[in-house]
Amino acid sequence: MAAIDHRRELDRAGANVEGWWSGALHLARRYPLGAVGGAIVVVFVLAAIFADVVAPHDPLQTDAGRSLAPPDASMLFGADMMGRDMMSRIIHGARISLAVGIGSTLLGGCIGVVIGLMSGYLLGWFDLLTQRIIDIMQALPLLVMALVMAASLGPSLENTILAISIPLVPQVARVVRSNTLSLREMPFVEAARAGGMTEWRIAVRHVLPNTIAPLIVLATAQLGSAILTEASLSFLGLGVPEPYPSWGRMLSESAAEYVRVAPWLVIFPGIAISAAVFGTNLMGDALRDILDPRERS
Repeated sequence: MAAIDHRRELDRAGANVEGWWSGALHLARRYPLGAVGGAIVVVFVLAAIFADVVAPHDPLQTDAGRSLAPPDASMLFGADMMGRDMMSRIIHGARISLAVGIGSTLLGGCIGVVIGLMSGYLLGWFDLLTQRIIDIMQALPLLVMALVMAASLGPSLENTILAISIPLVPQVARVVRSNTLSLREMPFVEAARAGGMTEWRIAVRHVLPNTIAPLIVLATAQLGSAILTEASLSFLGLGVPEPYPSWGRMLSESAAEYVRVAPWLVIFPGIAISAAVFGTNLMGDALRDILDPRERS
């Protein structure tokens, strides 16, 4: 009997896996650009997780004899001015970019959700004050505000995450507030209110879950912006400091002085930044089409 039950469980698991793969293939055929973007993001995530295994060399190991060595069989992306393997540094740089991008997106999203939910539910003076502060914050471009925050906090990994997350708050707060204002008058919310639920319980259990779809789409867009902003801050010397291998810092160290004699020092970090941002944007566009009923044909 136990063997039969175990066999049934295996059959159900196999059917679930097969159904998942068929659904994934269907989405890939329907949204090919989104599939390409998702594949690019998966490659960067796997490279970041298994960087110690995938990277052929230690990204911090210097070799004066290999300074500015061109790409060859031992170093596919060449070496920098200190003889460090560029391929290993770019692979390990994926950890920094994803850590900053995901960390700042999650932190800014959580703060924005709380502010937007409170603003849309409390209204009154709190909503008025909050929206005026958000207007002021949105008047400044993301990079300019991140520059101000990074210059005030100083260069470090944690400060870079905080400096990028704060400018991401207003957009999340606006999305959550607008959804809260439209959902708080819906019949299911009125029914929950008539059933004796408190306002905060209604907001958390009924209103917030219905804002998840637009938040997912917004988060993917903000992830690409956060990665690009981190590279810009590191390029200017205000982002992640040494010895962390940051893509933006690689460009900063080599762009002006070595671009003519060693163009690979600029080409490969630039390709990595462009591919990461391009992949997240493609994936975000596909998620918007999948999750937004108005975009479905």
